[in-house]
Amino acid sequence: MHALLAIVLAAVPVNAASSAADGFATGTTGGVGGAIVTVDTTDELLAAIDTVGPLIIQVSGTIAITSKQGVRPNKTIVGIGSTATITGGGFDFYKSSNVIVRNLTFADAEDDAVNVGQQSHHIWIDHNTFVRPVDGSVDIVRGADYVTVSWNHFAGTDKSMLIGHSDGASSTDVGHLRVSIHHNWFDGSRQRHPRVRFGDPVHVYNNYFDDNELYGVASTMNGGVLVEGNYFAGVPYPCFSTSGYADSAPGRLVQRNNIFTASGACEAGGTVTEPGTYYAYTLDPAASVPSLVQSGAGAGRL
Repeated sequence: MHALLAIVLAAVPVNAASSAADGFATGTTGGVGGAIVTVDTTDELLAAIDTVGPLIIQVSGTIAITSKQGVRPNKTIVGIGSTATITGGGFDFYKSSNVIVRNLTFADAEDDAVNVGQQSHHIWIDHNTFVRPVDGSVDIVRGADYVTVSWNHFAGTDKSMLIGHSDGASSTDVGHLRVSIHHNWFDGSRQRHPRVRFGDPVHVYNNYFDDNELYGVASTMNGGVLVEGNYFAGVPYPCFSTSGYADSAPGRLVQRNNIFTASGACEAGGTVTEPGTYYAYTLDPAASVPSLVQSGAGAGRL
């Protein structure tokens, strides 16, 4: 193990291990079985995420990094308390797998805050806060698969979540990009909640879409998106699908059990593979979503 890593003999904070990955990331265990380390400097963090083998990485305080830094498989990266922050950069997954990222604030990333790409799979992004990334908050691209994005707070972000990076990527993306997106607070964020190409199914449920300037969900390039049990408030275009979006061809979108207040219509059409054929889930009533999500989403809410 790298000399910069200090092994912590104490147990992982109770809240960090109090729940398991669900949705498409079901079965993701992260660094379970590995050592527990606490990092509070840039060098310590970068050494930890580059370690081969399982590792539980506890992030303390604010750590500045640059660009997107690669994360090896079998890691849990979890913030201690309510103030753990990654600033200036983000995490990159390149053919990585079985990684959990929880309880962190990502601020001012100079590119993407979290990029899940290149056939990475079984990634759980949970209870984080995203603030002012230059590009995406969470991108899931290039054949990535079995990802869950849950209980995050997208605080005034622009490009919140991209699933499928290019209209020309069918050869790598068709049959992949299966993603669950639930109990997130899209709080004054502008677009891509998510913007989908090719993925089927992408399951968007029990999220709070709160005053989103451009649109809520866009399904394009024959993507299949199920939008259910969400609460849309002040969203002029909750969904795009059968008309396509921007230069991308139409997608498929099924919407059910959603609530729309001071919002436009959700454009829907076609059929979508039922996520229930992959995993069991319990749907909260859409009317309860704003209170549930505002009280529970984001860093510091584990």
